[in-house]
Amino acid sequence: MKLDEAIEHASMMFIPEFLFGMGDAVLMGERANNEEAIKLMTDAFMADERPKYGFDLVLDLADRNRGICDEMTPEGIRESRSQNLPRNLSDEDTFRAIAKLQHKKVETVAKAAGPNVDRGVLWAGKAYRGTVLGIDIETTSTSPDRGRIINVGWELCDLSLGAEPYGAGSAYCGLPAIYEERGVPLSEIHKITWGDIAAEPEFRQNDALQAQLLELLTTYPFMAHNAAFEDAWFTLNLKGYAEARKAGKIIPIDTRDMCRALDPEVRRMSWDQHPATLENWARRRGTLAADADERHLGLEDTDLMLRTVLAELKERELLK
Repeated sequence: MKLDEAIEHASMMFIPEFLFGMGDAVLMGERANNEEAIKLMTDAFMADERPKYGFDLVLDLADRNRGICDEMTPEGIRESRSQNLPRNLSDEDTFRAIAKLQHKKVETVAKAAGPNVDRGVLWAGKAYRGTVLGIDIETTSTSPDRGRIINVGWELCDLSLGAEPYGAGSAYCGLPAIYEERGVPLSEIHKITWGDIAAEPEFRQNDALQAQLLELLTTYPFMAHNAAFEDAWFTLNLKGYAEARKAGKIIPIDTRDMCRALDPEVRRMSWDQHPATLENWARRRGTLAADADERHLGLEDTDLMLRTVLAELKERELLK
């Protein structure tokens, strides 16, 4: 598929009833076309100074794709991972994050990041200061163009010795009625039930919540554990996010990458011990009891992440 074909595919009139009831094979074919088009159009929008379309067209196609997934069996939905969920933020994003935290020029950080430079050297290059937004979401899928955001939590935090997270906020978001009988996907992880969200508007229809989140995300650099996840989900679910991200008004900071770079214990642990998960990192820093588990709920995980970041930075003498 070429970009012009992707735009044409996204712009065509879609009558879902023509596909529903035709089985997972047909739906998976349509889903594959949708997701390829979303990928092409998102990449082109971010790269082109004057794209041929507004990003709302991509958001509408992602909504259409979610409707397709609603009609698939659980086996069909989990058949593969969408290409629209990157595994990591780019190096350029990491350089911008470090520059923001350390009040350096991005070019200075990028120049210091030679091919043989340890990431820990970059992350520990200078004491941190400023205010960050911590944020975490719970979703019904790992793929941002297949599922929906059903919970979001956030807090602010000043990066200084003795600081505490503040300004907490959280919201539940609803799902289509079909999930009342089917059950909330991934509830075995986040423990969110239909009763928690039944009376709430869906995230994509909650204009007040969307406006509040976009204002926060464009005011403060945001921290998330595996920030590529939140970044991808907000790109395809939060109106105005892609445009602000492209304009450099949004700076994601991946605390998982921070953990891997700053915590020397990570290098002494085997990969199968998952040393950089928030839960294991928090246990090592003493912000989560050894016999406790990560809650997997937006505000609770945000608070745990920020307190763990503060503990790590204090131990590395990166706070004043």
